[in-house]
Parts: sequence; structure tokens; C-alpha cells
Amino acid sequence: MDREKFIKMMADARMYDLTQGCSIFTPPFPGDKSLEVHFFKRVTGAYGGGAGANGQILNWSNSVGTHLVGETSFHSGGRRISDIPLTDLAGQGVVVDISDQMSDYCLYTPEMIMKKAEVKKGDVLIINTGYHRYSYDQPDIKNPKAQGGVENKEFGFLVRHPGPSPEFFQWVIDMDFKWVGVDCGCFEHPMNTPIRRLHEVEFKKAEAKLIKDYGKTWDEMFPQDWYYEMTHITLPKKHKVFVEAIVGDIDKLNGKRAWLTVMPIPFMEVEAAWSRVVGWTAPFGMSEAEFFKQLENSEMFDMTVPFSVQSPQWANYEPLSVKYFKRGAGFHYGMGRNGSICNASIHLASHMDGEKHFYPGGRTIGEVPLEEWIGPGVIADISDKVSNSSVYTPEMIESVVEVKKGDILIIKTGWYKYGWISPDSDEFRYMIKHPGPSADFSAWAAEKEIRWIGVDCVAADHPMNTIQRQWHPKTFQEANEKLKRDFGKDWDEMFPLDKYYQDMHYNLFPKHIVHAENLGGQISNVSSGRYYIGCFLQKVMEVESMWARFVAFKEA
Repeated sequence: MDREKFIKMMADARMYDLTQGCSIFTPPFPGDKSLEVHFFKRVTGAYGGGAGANGQILNWSNSVGTHLVGETSFHSGGRRISDIPLTDLAGQGVVVDISDQMSDYCLYTPEMIMKKAEVKKGDVLIINTGYHRYSYDQPDIKNPKAQGGVENKEFGFLVRHPGPSPEFFQWVIDMDFKWVGVDCGCFEHPMNTPIRRLHEVEFKKAEAKLIKDYGKTWDEMFPQDWYYEMTHITLPKKHKVFVEAIVGDIDKLNGKRAWLTVMPIPFMEVEAAWSRVVGWTAPFGMSEAEFFKQLENSEMFDMTVPFSVQSPQWANYEPLSVKYFKRGAGFHYGMGRNGSICNASIHLASHMDGEKHFYPGGRTIGEVPLEEWIGPGVIADISDKVSNSSVYTPEMIESVVEVKKGDILIIKTGWYKYGWISPDSDEFRYMIKHPGPSADFSAWAAEKEIRWIGVDCVAADHPMNTIQRQWHPKTFQEANEKLKRDFGKDWDEMFPLDKYYQDMHYNLFPKHIVHAENLGGQISNVSSGRYYIGCFLQKVMEVESMWARFVAFKEA
């Protein structure tokens, strides 16, 4: 299959967003930290002086919203999330609906799953227990017997949901599943977690049900030493990871095979990660077998830099900090996980600048539908045309690739090689001397109806059209001299301040054209051309911008 046919196949495929809305109202795993969001600056003022931006600091644990439970959640010697290749996180799979057999506290077995759908070795497996109906972002469930006449959704989603039987874990290993996802708060039974101690009344109900159904107490069914070994040592050593809080379009995929992927934020130090879960089924007129064959033979380029406490933040923003507040051995009989609280402003590492970052009337990240983040696009490698403080033009882009209306545009300046993770790292050059767009660039992008833009440097605007001009007058003088040599104009003549200050932000965000910054990673391996491009970001409902996984797909 050639490139254009591959891109058309992906554009025509039916796409499903299986992600829970992530919000300050999303309940975390019991005892963990809820998401907090606060603005530390607004567009009318910044700490450094001059016009500012809407900037936020988030404080969160990664058990809020849809998330990947990594190997180091249980086994500190496991792979870091940033070290798990995307090929381990994407592939054929099936959503198995066992909801008609599920009730509070019950167990599900491999037999229940295999009776409902064909499950193959090496699949991605998503289990629909029906308990996503208790997700905070779903409608209320009426129950005249419940207090207030409605079910307590937080208890349903997190405390009373079903969980796997003892033999389930070995079955996961034997079937070599890429990952297993569940539509509730935890892939474990809640009574095999600290919830057993937090909610002893609920545990008594769960154990009474277990004795009635199986004639065994909880510790007889799940011997604690065996359970600890299996979940904390055996599973992570076999590289088995799990995805929790799958909601969204899950019911639309019941019983169907699909190409399923989880795209986590690539944390280096953290045990779990916010994720976007997406599924695709074959476009009309194409067989499932052919669709899967094409995807299995395709290539994925991960254009995301690892997310770390070492990641430099933009200018005066808050860097990432990580604090472990619990460890796997810190709860009764080792039933706990490693758990951390993160604190950061959003504008560091690979992230998408959202509309509200500069346009207060715009949409938050969580309000933008998945279809706007994923689609056909181009990568334009202009790295041989730019140098320190260069200005690049639409003509440069169009000289290396054809840009079509509605494309996603990724601009490869070559500046990724100066990022913090590179052997050629030069942080000052990366932050302050990167290339930026010409004065006509934003108008060209609007005329082309570009869906979004990505750059492999710290900002889509030229640094001298930001507050960096005031903070680095020597660099501005050098950039101004270069501009006069290249274009015959000085800076204020080419970029009048009242029209072009933060041009790519102020002039494009009201038009719903946003941009991603700090791309890197395998962008070094891609050449100019057309690709199917995805920005997979956590669906956070109140934020102005968000970290993401940026991926380009092409045929083999």
C-alpha cells in the first residue's frame, strides 16, 4: 500500500475515544490525590513583565482519569513508562462485554471472557464490566432504594466494581496480552487493595458474597503471600501493564475487534501515567483482516521527548516535581502500589498549547474532540535552511512538501538535537536562539486551514517575538542583524509589536489553530512527506494546554 492510500485508509477508519473525562471533579483512586488546577498568570500580566499568557500549575496523582499502570507501580526494578515502546502499547484487540454477568464485588474469570468473544494470544484485551456507568462523567443512575434516590457513582466505580479471579493473572501471562484495560477504577479487585482496610463495611459485604458464591473466605481465595508475589513481582517482570478507567465510546466496541492503543505521557520517574485510549476499526468496504495487516506492517514514529523532573520549562514557568506519598510495601501485607504526586506548569516537555493559553474565549483541552487532534498531515524538514535565530517562511515549508488544506503541519527545524535529552544538548541555544516564523506565516496557516502545528523547539513563535526579546537584549541584537541581512528589514519593521507579538498564539488561537512545542524523539528519523499524525493527550477538562504523545504513522 502506498503512502496516500495508507493515509486515506486511516482517515476513513472509524475512530473511537475510550478515555474518561479528567477533571477536578474526577475521583482518584481512594486515598490518592485529586487533580488541582490553578492559574499562576493571565494574559494581562506575566511575572517577567510585558504581555503574558494564561498559565496554570497542576498538582495531581496519576490515578485520576484514564491512566496506564506501569511496571514500576509495583516493581521498582521494572521499565520506566518512557522506556516502553509504542509497539508494546498498540495492536489488535477486542472489547469483551461481560456486563450481563457482573454485580457488586463479583469476580470475572477467563472462561467468562472467552465465551463472549474470540480472544487471541498477543491481543490487547479491554474488559467491559458495565461499571463505567458509574463514571463521574456519566448520567446519574436512578435507584429508589438508594439514599437520595440515586446510586453513589463514586463507590460503584472505585469500591464495588468486579475484579479478576485468582487464575486470571496467569492467564494474562499465558495469553501474552500486550495490555489489559478495565472500565472501572482498578484492574485488581478493590478488596485486594488498601480499599479493603479503608472500607471495612464494604469488605464484609464482598467477603459474604464470596463465601456464598465460592464457599471460601477472601484470604482462602486470594492467599496474600501468593497474591503479592503475582501482582508485585511476576506480572511486572513479564512486562504486563494495565489501563484503568476506560470509559468514553467503550460500548460502541462491545464484542468487536479493533486496533487499540494506549498513549501514555512518557514519564521517566513516575509509576503511572495519564493516557489517551483510542480504537480504530476498518473503513467501510475494507476487510478487518486487511486493515489489521496494514497496521501491523506500518511504522510509528514517536515524536515525544521523555517527561522528567529534568525537563526544562519555558522561561518563568514551574518545573515538574515528583513526590512519592506511598510505596508498595507501605500498606497491610504489601497490598499497596508505589504512588506519587506531581506538580508542574504545563509548558515543558512535549505538549499542546491549547486555545485558552492565549485566547480566554477558547476551548479547554478536554472540550476539543479527538477528531481535531488526529488526521492527515505533513512533516516539513527545513533543518538545512535554518540556523541560530533564523526566520522561516511558508515558501520554505512548501519547497520541501506539499501542504494541503486542513493538514496537520509538523515543522522539523533540527532544533530537537539541542534539547536536554540529547548528547548535543545546548539549553540556551534551544530556548533562546531557535528559528521562528515570518510575519506572513500565521496568515498562510489560516488560509491553509491548518488543523494544528507542531515544532521541534521550545516555541512556535520566534523567541524575539516573545518576552525573551526583553530578557536577552544581546541575542535580540544578533537576531536583528541577521534579519536585516536575510530580509533587508529590521525587527520592528518586519514584526510591528502591536501586530506580531506572540503572533502564532494571538493571531491563530481564536481561529482554532493551535500548536505543539518541544517535539523530539524519533522526529530525527522522519523525512519530509505526508503522514497520518496524532496528538494523544489526556482529556483534561479545565486546562489551557496539555502534555501529549505525538506520533506519525506511515506504511511499511
